[in-house]
Amino acid sequence: MSNPLRIGVGGPVGSGKTALLDVLCKAMRDDYDIAVVTNDIYTQEDAQFLTNSEALSADRIVGVETGGCPHTAIREDASMNLAAVEDLQIKFPNLDAVFIESGGDNLSATFSPELADLTIYVIDVAEGEKIPRKGGPGITRSDLLVINKIDLAPYVGASLEVMEVDTKRMRKERPFVFTNLKEGVGVEEII
Repeated sequence: MSNPLRIGVGGPVGSGKTALLDVLCKAMRDDYDIAVVTNDIYTQEDAQFLTNSEALSADRIVGVETGGCPHTAIREDASMNLAAVEDLQIKFPNLDAVFIESGGDNLSATFSPELADLTIYVIDVAEGEKIPRKGGPGITRSDLLVINKIDLAPYVGASLEVMEVDTKRMRKERPFVFTNLKEGVGVEEII
């Protein structure tokens, strides 16, 4: 049984975490053996979306219902997610990577190091150009920051230039990418 790379995907509700997983799975599934674990409080909405969109076959997508604060399931008590990853490893012993999507987070949410080997944090332009300045572990310490929905910038009065300057200041040398996941803009940079 392989030890797949575990990639945590976090970010606020509606930022584009599931959309990111959808495009990444579709772009990577022919070249890599991958699976996904999603987290929702009371539903398996995100897992169902990925199944319906045929991002991967249904047996490669596991929806975890946390029943409470989704942040706890990725940080303090990651046991449900660790069990889901282990089940996927048993079913698919040659997995290259497992994406673990958190429930909607605030800027202070982080993944337990025992759960995720690296993290991608997704924010969206509609939250305002000030979001990178606000910091928080997702902004400052994730392995990759995805700034999504750049097409909305003119409609919400957000300057992508200001966001870029602030992101560079907050992240130093850590990478980030501007995306419009709905149109596929920036996806190649992520892969």
